[in-house]
Amino acid sequence: MDSFSRLHPLINFTYFLFVIMFSMFLMDPIFLGISLIGSMLYSVYLKGIKALKFNVIYMMPMIIFLTILNPLFNHEGATIILYINNNPITLEAIIYGVASAIMLVSVLIWFSAYNVVMTSDKFMYLFGRVMPKNSLIVAMVLRFVPRFKAQIKVISNGQKSIGKDITNGNIFERINHGVKILSMLITWALENAIETADSMKARGYGLKGRTSFYLYKFSLRDKIILGVLLVLIGITLCGISFELGSANYFPKIKINNISSIGLITYLTYFLLNIFPIIINVWEEIKWKLSK
Repeated sequence: MDSFSRLHPLINFTYFLFVIMFSMFLMDPIFLGISLIGSMLYSVYLKGIKALKFNVIYMMPMIIFLTILNPLFNHEGATIILYINNNPITLEAIIYGVASAIMLVSVLIWFSAYNVVMTSDKFMYLFGRVMPKNSLIVAMVLRFVPRFKAQIKVISNGQKSIGKDITNGNIFERINHGVKILSMLITWALENAIETADSMKARGYGLKGRTSFYLYKFSLRDKIILGVLLVLIGITLCGISFELGSANYFPKIKINNISSIGLITYLTYFLLNIFPIIINVWEEIKWKLSK
């Protein structure tokens, strides 16, 4: 059980909002490394061996691929290592490729954890009253990928039982079977969207004065945890205001020297990235002591 996901939805949404934003915009190598480590640790905690395999099999090769790809198209930088077809391969372009690849992978892993923790009912709870139509659309989009994956398996198994799967026949027959499966999937998605819209309309969704029932309560524990989370975010933002987290890669690599303020900011950012792990470890310690 993930104790962090059982906290109030406001805490979950606030956490992912800031860690994803920090991961996207902070290009300092230390910040990038912390974000990558934090995202991988939490994804493995949430999904176990499945997430570990995904990170090793897909994410790590993606970092290597993007690192190789960037200097082939980006020829900026003052430190030339070699020439390929009269195009310079620079050290700065390679380092920038590593940084941008780590940034992209970190964001992807954080979003995968977000999809597990921030369920559609949590999103509807936070934004259903403020923007009912938009929140319903966003909630449906968040459910789009996992429901499509499950439904396409159902359709594929059904087609496979009658010998019309993408693994049956020659290349043209396989393409035809694949197009039919895709057509069935799109038809199902459209019908499902219409049924959802009619169902929500029948329930009076979005009408003025409509009441809703939710299980979420903002307890004293949630207030304390949200306060600690906001302190970590505030210290990180203060460190960023001192131009920490920024790095210039062209024409030469320029990274700010680590100062006492920088050390505090890095430590705070590390605690922010492993905040869900801290919550889970704390809850496990409490559980064992209570036993």
